[in-house]
Amino acid sequence: MLNRVHPRPTVLLVDDDAALRAALKFNLEIEGFDVETCESGEALLLRSLPAGPACMVLDYNLPGITGLEALVQLRDRQVDIPALIITSTPSLHVRERIRAAGARLIEKPLLGDALVGGIHDALKG
Repeated sequence: MLNRVHPRPTVLLVDDDAALRAALKFNLEIEGFDVETCESGEALLLRSLPAGPACMVLDYNLPGITGLEALVQLRDRQVDIPALIITSTPSLHVRERIRAAGARLIEKPLLGDALVGGIHDALKG
């Protein structure tokens, strides 16, 4: 019988807070994901994106362009990788824009398995 290796899904994590980025990377790797990181929306737009199963986790409040603005630019380029936007106390307008971009909102603080569960849901499609 052929043993097929299933690739680990990649999480592309975009957050300007180095300590939070490192902590989330560590936690997500323990949960079985490969994690690639960026410190800004601009850095995300300049990099090559994962080819296999992947999900983006973008902080909304980034210096320069927001995580949501970076996602909208990727969507304009026909990038359809599932995405989660993380932020604290988003306004109704921001919530609507996140939905319009086809992303899911995860509110900070990131409690329990909200982020990991959101990533698993997003990868299921």
